[in-house]
Amino acid sequence: MNAGNEIESILEEAQKVINGSKTETDLDNNKNIFIGKKGKLTAVLKNIGSLSIEEKKIFGQRANQAAEKIEEYVHKVRTSLKEEYYSVTLQTEKFDTTRPLKPEETGSLHPITKIQYEIEDIFTSMGFSIMDGPEVETDYNNFEALNFTGDHPARDMQDTFYTSDGNLLRTHTSAIQVRTLRELKPPFKIIAPGRVFRYEEVDASHENTFYQIEGMVVGKDISVSNLIYTMNVLLKEIFQKEVKVRLRPGYFPFVEPGFELDISCMVCDGSGCSVCKHSGWVELLPCGLIHPNVLKLAGIDPAEWTGFAFGLGLDRLVMMRYAINDIRFFHSGNLRFLKQSF
Repeated sequence: MNAGNEIESILEEAQKVINGSKTETDLDNNKNIFIGKKGKLTAVLKNIGSLSIEEKKIFGQRANQAAEKIEEYVHKVRTSLKEEYYSVTLQTEKFDTTRPLKPEETGSLHPITKIQYEIEDIFTSMGFSIMDGPEVETDYNNFEALNFTGDHPARDMQDTFYTSDGNLLRTHTSAIQVRTLRELKPPFKIIAPGRVFRYEEVDASHENTFYQIEGMVVGKDISVSNLIYTMNVLLKEIFQKEVKVRLRPGYFPFVEPGFELDISCMVCDGSGCSVCKHSGWVELLPCGLIHPNVLKLAGIDPAEWTGFAFGLGLDRLVMMRYAINDIRFFHSGNLRFLKQSF
């Protein structure tokens, strides 16, 4: 049998075998019999070395055409099998969308969402408004308007995700505060919950995608004591008990003076674990009085108005609330984790 006749014979056999496929699995197996790595047509192509250049050209064209024809057979049969499957399924499987769900079928709020709602309720009860903003931000809103210098390390591509058009994925919801300063007239109290992104090395207490709730108060004669009181109310309501905290000096371009507020690790009760880096303390939020330059850039006179701001790491707060020892669980999609009672 010459090469051309062999190809025609393979093509006729392929049509019969493929058309006889009963399931998509059968179809895939039958397809591989002819055009798989060890398929019959593939094997024939390995035997063209003895042909002349002109014969190879003609033979190659025929083989390619045969392969395309086999693909057409496969596509036609696959379409027919799917139509048959859906037709049978519609006749045999019924689902009543109005029936009550069984307890094991009901969904639940993600623990981060649940705590976010609680925090929003706490702050709105104290007269705060909830503000929102885009996750893709301008450099101005994310950095410049917050008193970050042009050479600040946070602007480095090793710390921040930039988009091809020069914008970036917001690294904090402080960008919402910037928008608020331009939109609202003092006095006001707001919180800004949302998802943020940082070019982080992921471990038990760090993620590249996480949630924050930032807050800001602008008014007359606002002081550090107002900030501390607000934080104490928040933590007491969240944990339903007095929480051991410490305030450390910290540098942030958008506040002056600036602080780091830590809470005693509730996963290990302060004895030391992977979450708190074996220190017994977990950094919960940066805070401080709003820097005068930030107010000036928003057109607010710092001689007349003052304020405080804070940025709460929502994921870490949830970890403390439920004694979760790895932040990576939140975005893992692990149903065993998500189906727990939170």
